[in-house]
Amino acid sequence: MASKDELRTGFMARRAALTVEDRDRASIWLVTHLASSPVLLDDTVTVAAYVPVGAEPGSVAFLDALRERGCTVLLPVVPSGPPAPLDWVRYDARDSLARGRFGLLEPTGRRLGIDAVSAADVAFVPALAIARTGVRLGRGAGYYDRSIAGIRAALVGIVYDHELVDDLPTDAYDVPMGWVLTPGGGFTQLR
Repeated sequence: MASKDELRTGFMARRAALTVEDRDRASIWLVTHLASSPVLLDDTVTVAAYVPVGAEPGSVAFLDALRERGCTVLLPVVPSGPPAPLDWVRYDARDSLARGRFGLLEPTGRRLGIDAVSAADVAFVPALAIARTGVRLGRGAGYYDRSIAGIRAALVGIVYDHELVDDLPTDAYDVPMGWVLTPGGGFTQLR
C-alpha cells in the first residue's frame, strides 16, 4: 500500500482537477442529503463542522442549511504555534467569517475553547479520503485527530465519491469515522 504522503498527493491532485461545476454540483448534493440524515439534525443538536478550503467538498450553504434546521453550528479556529487542538466558535452567518491562519475562513465570534467540541452531537470532519473501515486520511498535521479524540459525537467524514475507498493506512492516533457523507451516495455507515 502507498504511504499516507503518497496517497495525500494523489487525492489532492485529483481534487485539483475537478471543475468548478463538479465542485458546485457536489456541494448542492451534500446539502440535499441533509434532509435524509440518519443522525438527528434539529434545534436540539450541536454540530461541529468546517468551512471548506480549496477543492474540499462542502460549502457555506451546507453550514447555512444546518442552521436553518435549527442546529447550533461550531466552526474551528486554528491556533497559533505548532499543530494543537482546534479552538471553536459558534457560526452565526456567512458575514461572520474572515480569513485566519493559513488563509482559512474562520468565524470571528467569541472563542469557546478547545473543549467546546465536546458538546457536539455530530461532527462533520474534512478528509482527503475515508476507508469503508472508518479510517480517515487528513492533511497530515493532526489538528482534527487531536480535537475529536474521545468526543461522543457521531463522526461523519465528508469526501467526494471517488475518495471513499476500501482501505487506507492507519496509525494509533487516527480517530475513526462512524459515517461518511458523499455527494453521490449520501450518508453511509462505516464498519
